Amino acid sequence: MAEKRDYYEVLGVGKDASADEIKHAYKKLAIKYHPDKNPGDKEAEEKFKEAAEAYDVLSNPEKRKQYDQFGFNAPGGGFGGGGFGGQGFSFEDIFANFGDIFGGGFGGFGGSRRGGRKAGPPRGNDLQIKVALSYKEIFEGCTKKVRLKRYTPCTECNGSVSGGFFQMVSESACPTCNGMGEVIANPCSRCRGEGRVQETEEISIKIPAGVAEGQYLNLRGEGNCGPRGGACGDLLAVIAEKPDDFYTREGDDLHCEIKVPVHKLVLGGTQRIPTLDGGEVQIKIAAGTQAGSILRLREQGLYPLNKRGDRGSLYVNIGVEIPKDLSREEKELYQKLAELRHDKETAQEESFLEKMKNLFK
Repeated sequence: MAEKRDYYEVLGVGKDASADEIKHAYKKLAIKYHPDKNPGDKEAEEKFKEAAEAYDVLSNPEKRKQYDQFGFNAPGGGFGGGGFGGQGFSFEDIFANFGDIFGGGFGGFGGSRRGGRKAGPPRGNDLQIKVALSYKEIFEGCTKKVRLKRYTPCTECNGSVSGGFFQMVSESACPTCNGMGEVIANPCSRCRGEGRVQETEEISIKIPAGVAEGQYLNLRGEGNCGPRGGACGDLLAVIAEKPDDFYTREGDDLHCEIKVPVHKLVLGGTQRIPTLDGGEVQIKIAAGTQAGSILRLREQGLYPLNKRGDRGSLYVNIGVEIPKDLSREEKELYQKLAELRHDKETAQEESFLEKMKNLFK
């Protein structure tokens, strides 16, 4: 289709629609545009896939939350890449993912592209993993290698499970075939007919710049593989931010606190501070700057997601550094300064006390 439509518009529901309303709307469209009901109709096929893509996102609470916040520009480009779920899935993928939707009683249609054939093997479960990032990695974007345990196709039978099949008919889910309707006569010795084995693997996850705590990347097909050649589930990589010794974060802005020698606050000067890109920036301290003052450095914060927009700011909270290891000469100079300012400070103190007394009169 030339231009992607809003998922809520596709299903004909409001943004506050409940899960049941979304499911009902999808069923209605799926029945209307089902390929068995519209053989050879390319427009109906596209509408059928479009509805499935919308339901795939809006029926999943986490995906729906990301879509509501970012639209098609979710972290990792998770939505809207073309075809079903951004991956160009086939009809078989749609039926495998939504077997419960296309089950018995759904408009007379079976769980395959052509009614009358049994549903394919079940889809594998989704997995979730937490990915901890430093602010520097969030600033630049990065590729993280992670290890996870998941089901993968059996290398002995290549996921085909081999051997002949016995057909079984049952009105309820059979404990032997798990409701698949078939029992393998000569199962593979490694996977025992599952067509999959559990392995620990290392994969690389590309993290875009500007992600934040609690957001996630939806990695299609990186979850558990389904039994007997079933489609693979997804992997949700949830973002966590590592605590930083110098910076704190607020949106795309960063905050830090520095200690400035007292003489620079009095007389003015410059102070160097580190930046996320590994360099440093020099800030100007105006004469008479008070402790607790905040300086804003534009374009020194984090980039927004995927660097789409202006970089945030860095807010520098000015603290005072009181020297503890004064030499005798330095002590004499501070003493001299105290004597020179005695009269002014006494006058200021008396003025302050007078104001406080007046408040309680």
